Amino acid sequence: MADDMREGRAPFRPPAAVVLVVPVVLSFLVQVPGTAFIGYAWGAPHLLVVLRTLLAAAAALVLLAARRFPGLTVAVTAALATGYVLIPPGYGPPIIAVGFAIIGAVVRQRVWWAVAAVAAGWTIAIGVAAAGGTMWHPFPVIATTLALALCFAIGAGIRSRAQRAAAFRARIDARRRAAEQDERTRIARELHDVLAHSLSQISVQSGMGLHLFDRDPERAREALSNIRGLAATGLDEVRGVLSFLRGDDAAPLSPQPVLADVAELTARRSGLGLQIVLDDRLGGDAPDSAVQTTAYRIVQEALTNIVRHSAAATARVVLDRTADALVVTVTDDGTGAGDSPEGAGIRGMRERAALLGGRLTVARGEVRGTVVHAVLPWHLETS
Repeated sequence: MADDMREGRAPFRPPAAVVLVVPVVLSFLVQVPGTAFIGYAWGAPHLLVVLRTLLAAAAALVLLAARRFPGLTVAVTAALATGYVLIPPGYGPPIIAVGFAIIGAVVRQRVWWAVAAVAAGWTIAIGVAAAGGTMWHPFPVIATTLALALCFAIGAGIRSRAQRAAAFRARIDARRRAAEQDERTRIARELHDVLAHSLSQISVQSGMGLHLFDRDPERAREALSNIRGLAATGLDEVRGVLSFLRGDDAAPLSPQPVLADVAELTARRSGLGLQIVLDDRLGGDAPDSAVQTTAYRIVQEALTNIVRHSAAATARVVLDRTADALVVTVTDDGTGAGDSPEGAGIRGMRERAALLGGRLTVARGEVRGTVVHAVLPWHLETS
């Protein structure tokens, strides 16, 4: 079992029916035939042989209740074993049912039941035998005592292993739940990034188009054209995300965005009262692809928030490199949201940055507006 846990596999557990029935069968086969044979072989009275055999059989069958009543089972088994050893001729196979009962009681946390029952039964057996003038040889007394102690040790060992197995299963369940939650969060973040910016832009563009439909048909036509392009792009990205989630072998319809796509993103978001300026200071250098995708999504979400919440007239996107880090800064001159409660979009940006080992802050601008500042590692560590 230890090897299984080290290798991340669930430890093997035999079926419950096997654990219950096997001790009963073994005890019956060891105790009953041997008791009857030895009793008749020694010439013991027929009634005593039958009585001892019945006690041996009962001690085995009582184990069927070990799962539901472990404490009571060990007490009854110990009592039956005490009667067994006190009935002449005093010789016979060991009542191994007592050992199984002790182990079961200790495993099921009925230790004091087992201690009290075994101590009482063994003390009574020795005391009654001595009072009746029967002096047992020290060797079988010592051997039996050690065997009973060994059963307690075995039960404690099995219980300890069971507790470790339960802790292992709990860790596996917790790890699976955490992975499922991470997956749900990632899916929600991807769909939010893909849909939120397109839908918010479509909403703004459609409202502007309706407003200008009669006064300025050309600008209304421009808004409708932008809506068409945004809808097509959004659909492609959603199809790509869904294709990835389904595990399709085919490549996504829309590839993962990179920093080179930021120029097109800012160009699409500009217009109808919002001017976005891109300041690319990277000089053609590019970090790892995962970093580029994260930076693009951060810029995308920041611009979406500007469109939806800031009422800004201008925005600025700066891409720069400091040492071994990519620095992304998005500022606007809107009403500012630095002190507002964080929504799903800002949390998503923080999570994206943190997943790469970076950091992201959102604060008010010096005069007005909001500043989104992200620092991402240029290269990702590979294990």
